[in-house]
Amino acid sequence: MSTATDTPAQHGLGAHSHGAGTEPDSSARSALDRFASFDVNAHPVPRGREEVWRFTPMSRLRGLHDDAPLDGGDYSVAVDVDPRISAQSVGADDSRRGTSTYVPVDRPSARAWAAAEKVFAVDIPRDTVIEQPAVIKLTGASAERGAAGHLVITAGRHSKSVVVVEYEGSAAFVENVEVVVEDGAELTVVTLQDWADDAVHLAHHHIHVGRDAKVKHAVITFGGDLVRTGTTINYAGPGGDATLLGLYYVDSGQYVENRLIVDHNTPNATSDVEYKGALQGKQAHSVWVGDVLIRKEALGINTYELNRNLVLTDGARADSVPNLEIETGEIEGAGHASATGRFDDEQLFYLQARGIPAELARKLVVRGFFASLINRIGVPELKDRLMTTVERELAVVEQKATES
Repeated sequence: MSTATDTPAQHGLGAHSHGAGTEPDSSARSALDRFASFDVNAHPVPRGREEVWRFTPMSRLRGLHDDAPLDGGDYSVAVDVDPRISAQSVGADDSRRGTSTYVPVDRPSARAWAAAEKVFAVDIPRDTVIEQPAVIKLTGASAERGAAGHLVITAGRHSKSVVVVEYEGSAAFVENVEVVVEDGAELTVVTLQDWADDAVHLAHHHIHVGRDAKVKHAVITFGGDLVRTGTTINYAGPGGDATLLGLYYVDSGQYVENRLIVDHNTPNATSDVEYKGALQGKQAHSVWVGDVLIRKEALGINTYELNRNLVLTDGARADSVPNLEIETGEIEGAGHASATGRFDDEQLFYLQARGIPAELARKLVVRGFFASLINRIGVPELKDRLMTTVERELAVVEQKATES
């Protein structure tokens, strides 16, 4: 299904654009000038020379960014939700699609929008508090054929809930995820990407935060050959509060990229970004790019973004690029920080000197690095599982070191 019309294409995260219009400006450095269109052909095929693709190993995308067919259906979806939540597959013309104000900002996202034959819609009723996390699990069965998906999560006014989206198995998957948090609602969305080693996943998440609404959005990546997640966020009115969290553990040969754009387009809103990653093994590569836009109408906002990376072995690489664009000085605060460091051998020695075995000491250091972030995610049902997975990943490099 194509949603393209003859309306001129536009720029900006909040603009609804449906046509080809002007050619995208690949030299644009400001996220304010980012090209957006539903028309696939309005987005040229990226070649890796563009600013937003310069880190990505294009040869490993399996054509998802180009013209590879997106007709694969080798995956299943399982649902475990409270009966009050509606979670179902609907037609691609469903009215909930597009309510987040998102317009595709790159070719894979536009391709996914056009190719998705159905939309999976999760609706939390207004004025409803739901304690049990809603779990949506997608399991892929093959990475041979590309597939497209579209997920829309809507938190009704003054509701409170948690939605966990899990990915596993083999896949070549491109998707859009829309998150709509209506006025006064509180929503936590966690995506857990624990793919098989051969999976490629290109995703774009867009979050639309209502007046006085609170959203917590966490992207957790363990598995996959290549996983690239873009997250954009804007506000429907004053008082919106957004916390964006990320955790990634990158093994030998694995590529994980996270790109964020926080668009402060209303007054008196807040955003807090914290992403942490650990890397181990040759050619383990992570990329984090965080853009915060403070428009001239965004008076009284407060924002901060932080990225930290822990390099556990030689041969791993972490790229971290925080950016701030500020059009008004009448704000509460704005800042960013980025740090990448090697495993602290002195800390390890300190623990060993007190009788703690090297293997356990190493686990304690890595657990300590991730513990505060996992606590911030605030989903008790995931806490132990995430720590166990971190230790599983850590054991891989320890085993290889023993064998060598």
